[in-house]
Amino acid sequence: MKIRKAVFPVAGLGTRVLPATKAMPKEMLTIVDKPLIQYVVDEAKEAGIEHFIFVTGRNKGVIEDHFDRMYELDATLAARGKKAEMEILARDQPEAGAMSFTRQQAPLGLGHAVWCARDIVGDEPFAVVLPDELVLNTPGCLAQMIEAAGKLGEKSNLIAVEAVPDHLTHQYGICGVGKRHAQSNMFEVAGMVEKPPKGTAPSNLSITGRYILQPEIFKILQTQERGSGGEIQLTDAMIGLAKTQSFYGVEFKGERHDCGSKAGFLRANIAFGMARADLRDGLRAEMEKYLER
Repeated sequence: MKIRKAVFPVAGLGTRVLPATKAMPKEMLTIVDKPLIQYVVDEAKEAGIEHFIFVTGRNKGVIEDHFDRMYELDATLAARGKKAEMEILARDQPEAGAMSFTRQQAPLGLGHAVWCARDIVGDEPFAVVLPDELVLNTPGCLAQMIEAAGKLGEKSNLIAVEAVPDHLTHQYGICGVGKRHAQSNMFEVAGMVEKPPKGTAPSNLSITGRYILQPEIFKILQTQERGSGGEIQLTDAMIGLAKTQSFYGVEFKGERHDCGSKAGFLRANIAFGMARADLRDGLRAEMEKYLER
C-alpha cells in the first residue's frame, strides 16, 4: 500500500489560542524557531509523502507564502554571506508542483475539510495530518504508521491512538480494541465513537491527529450528516467505512503535544527546545534562573 499524498486541514480559526490567532493562522505559530506547519510537513517528508495537500480558509495565504521562494530574502542573505540561513531555507523548500491548496469556504468540521481534497487525492489511499498535533520522536508518527500499513492488506485503514485518562474520554474520539496484530503495537479497531458520554467509552484509547484512509471515505463524507458540535465529523465517516473495510489502531512511539491549546503550546516549546543539542544547555540554565526567582 503506497501512500504518496497527505492532506493537511488548515482552515480552522484557532479559537483556543486567541488573541494570537486573530490575524495569524495558528499553523504559523512557532515552536522554537519553526512554524507548526513546517514540523508536520517535515514529518510527512520523512514518511515518504510526495504530494502535500492543504485545505485552507480565509486569511491563510501566509501558509502558501511560507512554502514559496522569497527572492528578496534570498538575495539579501547571499549579499551578506549568510550561508547557514540560506541552507535552512533551501532545506525547507518543497519541489515545484509538490504542494496543492484548496479552500474550505465554511467551518463545517474535519470531515468536510478532508472531503474538500477529494479531487486532488483521487482514487488512492492517503494520509491526513492535523498540524496542531506534534509528536516528538524519530522516526515520526506518520512514518511509523506507513511502516505498519505495509504489513496490512490493500484496503486497510489506520488511525494513530494514544491512551488518555479515563475521566477525560468524553472529550475525544475513542476506539474499541479488537484482536491484536502480530506487530504488537497494532490492533483491529472494534468500533469508534466521537466524544462518548462519561462512563460509556469502549476504552481509553483516543483517536489522534494522524490517519491513513482509503479513497472510499469520500463517498461517505459526501452525504455525511452533521454530528457532534454540528459539524461533519471524520470519525462518523470512518464508522461508516468500517462496515466494509478494516481499521487498525497504531499505538505510536513518541510524545504527543496538543499545540492548539495554550498549555500544550508552551509545553511543546520546552520539549522541542530541550530536544535540540544546540539549545538544551541554554534553555536549562534559563529555566533554572526562572525557578530561583
